[in-house]
Amino acid sequence: MEKLTAFRAMIGEVPAMDDPKYVQAKSRDYYWYSPILKEQLDPLSGQLVVQPRTEAEVITVAAACARLRIPLTLRGGGTGNYGQCVPLEGGVVMEMTKLDRIIEITPGRVVCEAGARIERVEHAVAETGQMLSMFPSTKRLATMAGFVSGGSGGIGSLRNGMLRDGTNITWIRLVTLEETPRVIELQGPDILKVQHAYGTNGIITAMDYGLTPKIDYRQVVALFDGYDTALKATVTAAEAGIESFLLTVCERRFSRFYKKLANIFPPTHDAVFAMIGPESLADFEALVAAHGGKIVLVKTDAEMDAAGLPPVWECGWNHTTLQALKVEPGIWTYLQVAYAPPLEYALCARQRDRYGEEIYWHHETARMAGEVHFFALPIVRWTTKERMYQIIAELEAEGCAIYDPHAITIEDGGMKAIDTVQIDFKREADPYGLMNPGKTRGWTSGMAK
Repeated sequence: MEKLTAFRAMIGEVPAMDDPKYVQAKSRDYYWYSPILKEQLDPLSGQLVVQPRTEAEVITVAAACARLRIPLTLRGGGTGNYGQCVPLEGGVVMEMTKLDRIIEITPGRVVCEAGARIERVEHAVAETGQMLSMFPSTKRLATMAGFVSGGSGGIGSLRNGMLRDGTNITWIRLVTLEETPRVIELQGPDILKVQHAYGTNGIITAMDYGLTPKIDYRQVVALFDGYDTALKATVTAAEAGIESFLLTVCERRFSRFYKKLANIFPPTHDAVFAMIGPESLADFEALVAAHGGKIVLVKTDAEMDAAGLPPVWECGWNHTTLQALKVEPGIWTYLQVAYAPPLEYALCARQRDRYGEEIYWHHETARMAGEVHFFALPIVRWTTKERMYQIIAELEAEGCAIYDPHAITIEDGGMKAIDTVQIDFKREADPYGLMNPGKTRGWTSGMAK
């Protein structure tokens, strides 16, 4: 407590809150999707929340933490699924949502501060006839830097690749956690030093983000009598040059979780949720018909809102898990599975048959290095940790890669290897090892100054 008293004196007018209930709320994200993480992380909390409003205040907080050797955990909108903003060793939680200016919008780029809400940035760039290259299904709450630090892809990845691909991000500005903090700017491939680093090696204060000309994508729901058929239609659409921003396949057993779509997504058919460019709509309709499917919904964003319907981008990616947990809490958890292209339909069918009611399947399309890839984010009926890892081993034995959502560290979650570039940068930007400690296996206590 003496350290925290000294810390508050050192940060001066930076807003700070120590009410235990408030601090605990700000020490949480959506880790409860995983019963394994819930058991590990529920008891943990920071001791103080700070809300800097400017980069200068960020520097003040960073200097105080470094001088007093207090752990610092960064928080955006708190929509991560892996406990990224849960302090494992207490200390200070720095909520970035007050650092939210949209600095500049130019053709193809937006520059904004770290804590800007993604949906707000989206609305701002729309006024210039542009749209974000991609966004997460949690865009209503998520922040720009939170997505960059914890995400890999999302809605729009089918068209514009994963976050780290191409020009989705080309510039990041950050503050180091040193007794005399420095401001560092990363450009081009150097942004990979901090992208998907869980906030372990620098405090992002500003960044740029890719924009594309705005397309009024139609929100579309297509139904198929057979999951394989829905998958094949989706693969064909992704490879046929149809202008699509989202192609999500959900098997019919998900229908009971989509209450507001009861008249659109029945339990008798498998569904494809899509965002299709107006000029490609006729081609998509013909493709669906050629696969024996039928289009049951075509609406603009405004028409979806007016009808009180959830957007199709809240029917895919990890919102599938959220929808299931809203209806049947405590019953389900999930996995993240990647398939080597081309997608093997027989493998997908074997997996559905093998697990039956234990796993409900849902697949996403995205591009990596220009090639169409398929990912599955199935929901899994929860029993035990041992059973979960038995399933993971079975899927890996079939050639699937698992991005483990039940693991705390960056490496165990998806990379499966220590990113030495990110660790080398952590030595430079966080020499005392105070940032989000415990979230990367690549850093050991002996590395700290």
